[in-house]
Amino acid sequence: ELRVRVRLPGGQVAEESLHADSGADCISLELREPDGALVTLTADFRQEVKIFRALILGELERGQSQFQALCFITRLHRNEIIPSESMAKLRQKNPRTVRQAEEVRGLEHLRMDVAVNFSKGAQLSSHIHNVCAEAKEAIYTREEDVKFWLEKGVDGSMFEVLPQTSDLPDLQRCKLCTDRWKPCICSYSLNIEWYPCMLKYCKTRDAGGKVSSYKCGIRSCQKGYTFDYYVPQKQLCLWDEET
Repeated sequence: ELRVRVRLPGGQVAEESLHADSGADCISLELREPDGALVTLTADFRQEVKIFRALILGELERGQSQFQALCFITRLHRNEIIPSESMAKLRQKNPRTVRQAEEVRGLEHLRMDVAVNFSKGAQLSSHIHNVCAEAKEAIYTREEDVKFWLEKGVDGSMFEVLPQTSDLPDLQRCKLCTDRWKPCICSYSLNIEWYPCMLKYCKTRDAGGKVSSYKCGIRSCQKGYTFDYYVPQKQLCLWDEET
């Protein structure tokens, strides 16, 4: 496991932990956001699946439970993150150094319009069972990613299309909705402050003048995501309010 100190947008320093399992061909990364939410990103290279999990502290005085868990599952594309065997080899040279990503990748805004059945989710990725256990009723993905996985032979019965604005014309964004018990479209944003997104290659020339390249480091990136998804009542989305 690698622990990296990173600077958050507000200037605070947080610790991020990165873990690679080259046997299972997956990596995970965990970070506490400035608002106290614990965010985990799991990349399952074998199944081409990315799982984001957020554990959000509840507002007890507003009738919420201690914490709320959300899971967002999207397709993992090639070259988004360095391979698990490269991640497993990373060593922390200066553990006290506060790191800032070299490259800021654009914010991705994703419409999560499909719910995933937790008990069947293991077929999509074996990690869903562990990572999303607290979020059984709140696992979301996108129709376009579902199409990709269905073509790979994943069982379609684990997916259920969520109500859309076209089905419910008065479906509003939760932050505009005044009734706490009405369904609405919730928005949740998270930031992965620092992650190894690319390998760097250096060139070397041997005595005969032949040039070859070798891996000589990593490039780090930062990326933000905003997920929009349907909730049956605004009470499940209290952070998404006009402040």
